[in-house]
Amino acid sequence: MALLKSCVRSGRNVFAVILRRELHKTAPALVQVTVRDALTQAMDEELERDERVFLLGEEVAQYDGAYKVSRGLWKKYGDKRIIDTPITEMGFAGIAVGSAMAGLRPICEFMTFNFSMQAIDQIINSAAKTSYMSAGLQSVPIVFRGPNGHSAGVAAQHSQCFAAWYGHCPGLKVLSPWSAEDAKGLLKAAIRDDNPVVFLENELLYGVAFEVSEEAQSKDFVVPIGKAKVERQGTRITLVSHSRYVGHCLDAAAVLAKEGIECEVINLRSIRPLDMETIESSVAKTNHLVTVEGGWPQFGVGAEICARIMEGPAFNYLDAPVIRVTGVDIPMPYAKILEDNSVPQIKDIIISVKKSLNI
Repeated sequence: MALLKSCVRSGRNVFAVILRRELHKTAPALVQVTVRDALTQAMDEELERDERVFLLGEEVAQYDGAYKVSRGLWKKYGDKRIIDTPITEMGFAGIAVGSAMAGLRPICEFMTFNFSMQAIDQIINSAAKTSYMSAGLQSVPIVFRGPNGHSAGVAAQHSQCFAAWYGHCPGLKVLSPWSAEDAKGLLKAAIRDDNPVVFLENELLYGVAFEVSEEAQSKDFVVPIGKAKVERQGTRITLVSHSRYVGHCLDAAAVLAKEGIECEVINLRSIRPLDMETIESSVAKTNHLVTVEGGWPQFGVGAEICARIMEGPAFNYLDAPVIRVTGVDIPMPYAKILEDNSVPQIKDIIISVKKSLNI
């Protein structure tokens, strides 16, 4: 009433005043950020924050990165912080590991993680084992990052998922982000960590935009390493995945929800350490579990989760065996129709859920 009288006396439009007040109260719209830009922001903020941080790899400087993830960084930080290397993964990975031992904090980019096999001796024998072999006296704060898993039409030698490969090795932390918020928060946490971190991105996600919270836009935002995230609450069955296939699980869950099947979707984010507590809590609620990954089935991430469920308390809550949805146990074919049938599709997840529920 007081507002109405005030508006009448002053000649202002009362509805316009109310509208402005209501708009002021409305929560700001979430910003959309691509995974590529989230990774760039993370590196930019950490380069600015700590002068010991630098980036090296093939075409990361003047070309702005093969996938433009380091776009603009060379112009901002120059040759000493953003370093183009020859095509020699064993060489520049070794330089990066040595610089980490000397007190710097390198980000070592592989144009694709398939090429990291050229440097695997440096990653495992030089980086992962040094802290243990020095009784904790020598830390190796380094991040190995780049696209991982299959892309599109790049065939067998460019389409492997290294989550299980590097997740197998003690001394490494292995991260596999899905969303832009994952990408930014986990990469910042990895750069600040005093241990060697393998950071597995996905080329097909680089251009995908995700809503990012106001909190995630802060320069202080980090995602804790070793903590999974429940992306969708559900009561009927648990879907566990990482990287691009989290999106497939959410799409499958949306389809299944129309049939009354509520799926809980867990985004692992961290492969090593593995957040079994979140998985076990979900299984205790839903009594069913399906794991989804793009890698090969034998000795994979899903296989490890199955083993730990079998050996732990959550086994007693299962009403059906755990089902794994994985890539097919073959080198990646080149032909698109064969490629599509070699990696999990949304229909494969739906079929596996119904098989687990016996419907």
